[in-house]
Amino acid sequence: MFDLGVLALRLALGAVFLAHGAQKAFGAFGGPGFQGATGFIGSMGFRPARFWTALAVGGELVAGVLFLLGLLTSLAGLLVLGTMAVAIAKVHGPKGFFVQDGGYEYNLVLIIAALAVAAMGPGRFSLDYVLGLAR
Repeated sequence: MFDLGVLALRLALGAVFLAHGAQKAFGAFGGPGFQGATGFIGSMGFRPARFWTALAVGGELVAGVLFLLGLLTSLAGLLVLGTMAVAIAKVHGPKGFFVQDGGYEYNLVLIIAALAVAAMGPGRFSLDYVLGLAR
């Protein structure tokens, strides 16, 4: 059951991060697209804004794909930690805890879930397992 549970968690994390990255990169799912995301990131004081946007969007897309595949799951967990920690520090933290107020509740849950997968390992239903990178 462990392997099925961690698979479900990995797939959910992967889908969430791939979707959020696609919103910012391509304007998918009603997202702002790269230009809109660059404007938002620039408005927070990040310079050069295009570089930091590419880093954030790339981190979300790569983490999403890696979690979906169960490949390099430790790296995926670190990418989630990095992108969500910045989101908390720059956007959500000042708004308090609860997500309905724009707070960091959701971001924190994503960090904990991603770090839990990284710590537990991706399970047998993963490329890490197939390639011998996880037990």
